[in-house]
Parts: sequence; C-alpha cells; structure tokens
Amino acid sequence: MVDAMTAPSDPLLDALDDEQRVAAEALLGPVCVLAGAGTGKTRAITHRIAYGVSSGAYDPARVMALTFTSRAAAELRARLRALGAGAVQARTFHAAALAQLNHFWPLVVGGQAPRVLEYKGRLLGQAAEKLRLRVDVPTLRDVAAEIEWRKVAALGPDAYAARLATRGAPGALSAEQFLALVQAYEDLKDERRMLDFEDVLLATAGMIESEASVAMHVRESYRHFVVDEYQDVSPAQQQLLELWLGGRRDLCVVGDASQTIYSFAGASSQYLLDFERRFDDAIVVRLERNYRSTRQIVGVANRLMRGRAGALRLEAVADRPSGGEADAAPIAPLAEPMVTAYADELTEARGVATRIRSRIDAGTPPESIAVLMRVNSQSAILERALEEVGVGSRVRGASRFFDQPEVREAVHALRAAALTIAGEPLFKSVSDVLRSMGWTVQPPDGPGAVRARWESLNAIARLVDDAPAGTTFRAFADELRARAEAQHEPTVSAVTLATLHSAKGLEWDDVFIVGLTEGMLPIAYAKGFDAIDEERRLLYVGITRARRRLELSWPRQSGTHRGEREPSRFLQELGNRTRGAGDAAGVAARRRASAG
Repeated sequence: MVDAMTAPSDPLLDALDDEQRVAAEALLGPVCVLAGAGTGKTRAITHRIAYGVSSGAYDPARVMALTFTSRAAAELRARLRALGAGAVQARTFHAAALAQLNHFWPLVVGGQAPRVLEYKGRLLGQAAEKLRLRVDVPTLRDVAAEIEWRKVAALGPDAYAARLATRGAPGALSAEQFLALVQAYEDLKDERRMLDFEDVLLATAGMIESEASVAMHVRESYRHFVVDEYQDVSPAQQQLLELWLGGRRDLCVVGDASQTIYSFAGASSQYLLDFERRFDDAIVVRLERNYRSTRQIVGVANRLMRGRAGALRLEAVADRPSGGEADAAPIAPLAEPMVTAYADELTEARGVATRIRSRIDAGTPPESIAVLMRVNSQSAILERALEEVGVGSRVRGASRFFDQPEVREAVHALRAAALTIAGEPLFKSVSDVLRSMGWTVQPPDGPGAVRARWESLNAIARLVDDAPAGTTFRAFADELRARAEAQHEPTVSAVTLATLHSAKGLEWDDVFIVGLTEGMLPIAYAKGFDAIDEERRLLYVGITRARRRLELSWPRQSGTHRGEREPSRFLQELGNRTRGAGDAAGVAARRRASAG
C-alpha cells in the first residue's frame, strides 16, 4: 500500500486524515471501516465514493450507498453532490427495495405492485373485530411491534414458535389468540393487495431469489455497495444485501458496535463484528480519532464502554482539522462533565432550564443545545420549565418539520413564485414570499405558538445562506421540495428535546442528559446482560453527541415513584472522575439560609 505521506496529492484525499485516507483508497474488494463516534465516518465514506468516481474506478450509476433513515440518506446525497458524485444513489434499504419492487412487479407478477400500508394499527383492529377479540390500543401496538420484529429477524415458524413459548404473547392475549390475530391481519392485507413496511424487504428478496432475470438485472445495475451504520442491519436487510451482491465482494461497511441501540427492532452488530471472519481478506480500518468532543467528554465515553465487545477506544483531537466531522475553531480545555443530583423531577427540569438560560445569555445559540432523555414522556415537564425561563424548545420526532402547516404552505408558495420570478437576488425572492406569510427579520418576543411559527419560517430563510453561489430561485425551490420529500429538516433556532434513540447521528455544543436513575436508564423492563448492555450503549450515544459541554443529572424522587430513587448504575461506574454538584435544592436552601 502506498504511504499516505508520499502518495500523489488529490483534493478528495488531502481532506482526510491518515486512517480515513486508507479507507478512501481501498476502492475494491471487501472493506470494513470501524468508525467510533465523531471520527468523521461520513466524510470518509463520501470521499471514498467520490474518489472512486473521479478516478474512474466506479461508474456512478452502478454505486449504491445504503443507510437506515431518510435523513441520513439525504445527508449522504447532499455531501456526494458537493463532491461531484451526485449521480450516485444514496437510499435507505426500504427505499431501494421499494423502487425495485415497483419496477419488477408489473414484469414478473403483472399489474401494479401492492400499496404499502403506512400504519398497522387500523388493520390490526379490523382483524381483531373479525375474530371478535377485545384488544386495547396499547396491545395492538405491541402486536404490530412483534409482527415487525418477526419479519426483520427472518425467523422461520419453528424458531418463532420457540420464542413465543419463552416470551409469551403481547398483552393479555394467549399464544393461540395472538397467532390467529396475526393470520387475520395477513389475510386482510392480502385481500386488499397491500404490503406492510417489512414485506417490502421480504418480497424484493423473494423476487430476486426466485427470478433469475430479476437477479441478473439488479446485479448488472449495481456493482459497488457501501452500507453506513452497518451495526444496525437486521437479518432481513442482510439477506437482501447478499442477494444484491450475488456472491460478489465489492462491499464496504461502516459501523460502530458501541452504537447498536436498535436490537429490540431486530438490528444485530454481529454482522459487523464477524465481517473479517466472513471475508478473510477484508481490509479493516479503525477510525478512533474523535474530532467532535473535548478530551473530558471522550474520557467519560471511554470509561463507560471499557471492556465491551467491539468497543473502540476514542482519542480526542485537541483541535478540528479537515479530517473531522465539521470544521470549527479549536476546542479549549474544559472541566469534567458534571453530575447533578436534584430533589425531584420538577427541580431537575427547572435546574436544567436555568442552566440553559445562562448558556444562551452567554452567547450559545439555542439550536446548539439539547436535552436528552430515555422516554418521550419526560419531555413535557422540560418544555414547561424552559418556557418559564423564556426559552423556546422543539421536541424531536413530535411533528416532522415539513409536515407543519406553515412549512407546507411556505414550500408551496415558494415553488409557485419560482415559476414567475427570475433575475432577483435569491434572498430577496425568498424573503418576499416569506414576508407575505408574516415572517419578519426580527423574531417575536418570548416563546409560544407565534414564536414557533416564526422559527419554522426563519429556518427556511436561513437555507438561503447554505445555498451554493449562483443558485437560482427555481433551483432553490426544487431543492426545498427534494428536502421535504426526504424529510431532510433544516435547523430551527430552539433547544432540542430528544430521546436518546432519536439523538443518534446528531450533535450539539451543549448536551444535558436527564433522569439518570435506576428504572429509567437502564429502563425497568431491561432484564439480563444483553438488555442492560443496550441501555449502556444508549447512554454512550447520548454522551458522544456533546461537542463542548456535557451535564448529567438525576432526581432523587419522581411523581410516580414513592421514596428515594437510586442513581443509574452507569453513573456509579463513572465514579469520582465526574464532578458531583450535590443536591441542587439543598444548595439553594443553604444559600437562602446564609443570606438571611
């Protein structure tokens, strides 16, 4: 292999550090990139693809980059366009499978492909009525989740029967009632010519497996595959990937076993950890230079994952050269992440809100701050506490940005105006349309619905700043529509409230992780080593979202838990290397007493 220090200069490679460059230059054969949090994995794989295209090693039309969320796929597409590889396909597994299914179904089966069922609950309810079963909504949700798990886990009837015998059926259903309900659901789906989300993977795999002409066409169409977040792959997705490859070996996978947090949905890091065994000549590259976080935050993350299978040991980089996730000013040394014990959940929420208010007053943009939690129900009290101190917040996942009425109206108005307006500066054209909807340059005072509407419209206005020089109004409107279709959301100027699951793939300057008690993290229903270890990885994901400052907290009591709560075992494992702030309520009381 050519030494990176003496290799010919190439702008696409010069932007990478030594390990990233090794990954980018390994264009053929099986490649496994073990990439820790904040180590620039997206930069590495997009530069690898772009370098393959520019060097002539890849035909861009025959490259498929795969990931697991529409947002991640949109990010890959945007970066590839910027690197001159915009013709490369970047899709989720489901989007790629659905496109193939829609293409081949009329040719193989005849007629249009079945419609995809968006929500299982209604059809399950109808199936229950047909069987005269009384099933409440929470049980229907659990039944839907079990159907999804069975399909993505690709379990055969005997293996699933064994699981059902061990775990039992959802809710108060007997095994016989559950199986009858599932069969009635499948029968209704077939009668109405519908497929559910998981069927898309299975039907596409079945078509490739059984139809030689389909397999030949697919394998001719795509020669090189790149799979991001490979630790999240399920057995069904792995099976489809292998059918796409058809025994070929031009596969690059990228992942981090320490960020496997979707095992409950069928994901398995074992495919990542076993990659070198399955391909004994694989090139394996380890990315462990963390460009995102301070040395202190990286230290906490390493301590949490010490000794875990497949865990990478991150090395904090004092500044952020171009090899990092993002270019930014050097990070000054900061204190250890702080652990605070509060009297109860309300005191915790108000304490966190007060600290956020002080950060914003000191110049930290609200959108650079996040509060992370284990479950969505924790967000309501935090929203109220932030509102009390005049800070706007946005719950990630509560309602998607492009689904908001004012955003839909703005996208429609901008696209309509772009058909008739040309020749003006882009910002003037966009701002004139947004002003007609009530947007102003200066925000309204205080939080609330009016401020939330303004923030949404302002997020669209700010996209003008990110547009390449020379972008026309028509091109901007078309790009906005593409972002809406991919749910590639812009940044809104508000503090983010998010679950640890939904925070994956994101990062902020300041991160507060709340509610770190036994029963919440790890969650009460996590039983056994594997389930507890998944909770550990959830906390690891949360910790590694922080760039500059990290604060962890827990309430001694909660409204639903009588008596003292215990701090999370994970906090105890971190030991006295983190700085305890003590009981905030007690500190405040002592201050009032001394002042009196």
